Amino acid sequence: MNINYSDLNLNQAVKNEISRLLGSIDHNKDDLENIWQLMDMVWDEYGCNNKKLNWSNIDKFYSHPVWLLNGLFIEQHALSMQHRNAISDWIAYNPSTINKILDYGGGFGTLARLIADKNLSLLVDIYELHPSDYAKQKISDYPQIQFVSNIKEKYDLLVSTDVLEHVPDPLKTFEKMILSVKDDGYLIIANNFFPVIKCHLPQTFHLRYTFNVFAKLMGLVLVGPLEGSHATIFAKRSDKPVNWPVVRLSEKISKGIFTMIERVNVFKNKFHFTSRTQSPINYKVI
Repeated sequence: MNINYSDLNLNQAVKNEISRLLGSIDHNKDDLENIWQLMDMVWDEYGCNNKKLNWSNIDKFYSHPVWLLNGLFIEQHALSMQHRNAISDWIAYNPSTINKILDYGGGFGTLARLIADKNLSLLVDIYELHPSDYAKQKISDYPQIQFVSNIKEKYDLLVSTDVLEHVPDPLKTFEKMILSVKDDGYLIIANNFFPVIKCHLPQTFHLRYTFNVFAKLMGLVLVGPLEGSHATIFAKRSDKPVNWPVVRLSEKISKGIFTMIERVNVFKNKFHFTSRTQSPINYKVI
């Protein structure tokens, strides 16, 4: 992993911590695996546990310079930038009704800056509880972008990339997202409900199979996958209240189905079941 941070306007303590992290990487692994390993290392150093959530420690984790390092990594990682370019292209060049955007959990601000570079008329608010000083510096040349700590208005479009797997009640957070969008507005949601890093909470993983079902239950219309990315586009037609008893019951069912699928996958992997007409399949859950 080759990240040049020495010339960046960072305080010395942050530079020292980034240096410590980069000094511990495994050069036999690819860069993506290494950034995940560094996140897990910091998670463990703060005594975080994704099954026994201590939010005082977790808040410290999300304020740690490893997230600044992750932002720098994303901007040189081809696949990460492909996804963000695909999303920003759709936003910048598609519906003419989009004027103001909320980047929910926008972190380093990479996506917001891409959107602004492609369409100067668009306004972007980044809702981020732990913005780094450097991320704030990076948007200083963009008068149409600002970080916000509260959502006080409704937007034409909300975009959220890899956020819901980090929160303890993703459906409640999703409702908050939906409520922040105007009627006839859009939501672009990209999720990663997999245990690739420890801060992805296991209680969210069932949604890898059923997220679109919940989007429909919560009043959204599926527009379709956003080509070139792992995001999905939804349209909002009205502010009809969420029927929470139905959603929570469906959530229990979803979790039950997920548990069954995982057990079947483990069983298949253990006994190396394959089709008689196909080559062997690796059933390992990633």
